[in-house]
Amino acid sequence: MIHTLRVGSPGSRVIRHSGPGGLRFPAFTGSGFHIVLHGTCWLVSEDEEPVALEPGDVVLTTCGTEHGLSRTPCALAELPPVVMGPFPPAPGPFDFEFLCGSYRLDHGRVPQYLRTLPGLIVVSGRPGRHPELQALVALLRRDTTGTGMGAGATRPALQDLILVHALRRWHEQHDDAAPWPTTGDPGVDAALRAMHQNPGRQWTVAQLGDLAGMSRTAFSRRFAGVVGQPPKGYLIRCRLAHGARLLRETDATLATIARRIGYSTEFAFSSAFRREYGTSPSHFRVGGRPARRNGI
Repeated sequence: MIHTLRVGSPGSRVIRHSGPGGLRFPAFTGSGFHIVLHGTCWLVSEDEEPVALEPGDVVLTTCGTEHGLSRTPCALAELPPVVMGPFPPAPGPFDFEFLCGSYRLDHGRVPQYLRTLPGLIVVSGRPGRHPELQALVALLRRDTTGTGMGAGATRPALQDLILVHALRRWHEQHDDAAPWPTTGDPGVDAALRAMHQNPGRQWTVAQLGDLAGMSRTAFSRRFAGVVGQPPKGYLIRCRLAHGARLLRETDATLATIARRIGYSTEFAFSSAFRREYGTSPSHFRVGGRPARRNGI
């Protein structure tokens, strides 16, 4: 998941707010987080009740869901949109201050793993609970607001670590240790498990339906309703995510990786990979990413 997000454009920024109201963050393609540094505020969303936040709390925006941070509980539509850009924090007194980090994906999609999680996740990071996370936040804040040598190189790495630690804390709280998504539907979960355990197999929808104990048509309808996309589309993204891990974690050739994840040729794998991630497998392997854009 981290390797996939690194294809995007990472950025971080400290924001301060004073007075009533707050700020609204429009939906975007990517993932990000907010960390409350000082003061108290409320997480506001379209469909859920406002959530009170205190210093140290982390809000994960898993799939770029529209949301807001406000001095008091309110409707999301009441908040003005934040002005995007690499601006320094506002001077003078403030009611609350928070650190933002984001991965904006100019190409491709948010990793499937993140799309299976709630759109907004709150992780308590209050003093004394998670010292490692607090240390990482302090380092990112220092690099985000400073101009020291090497700050531009360390910020993406610190964002990665903060995201990993925050997700780890959330999974610990929810006792979710499965290495693949689970839906609560036994038939769909059996098919998901099979695809993730053996992404290179030439699965057919009928075979997956048999594992789920359903007909091909009934399984396709159930899977799309529960997961949000057809079985074949999910399998393709599962294969490509596995291929992305092999590119970064092994020295296997493109042809070898293609065969391992179910593609008959290196060309077919490269074409599918470029459509999904917006870059070639070779460029992805060496850590390349599209040109960075301004923004938080």
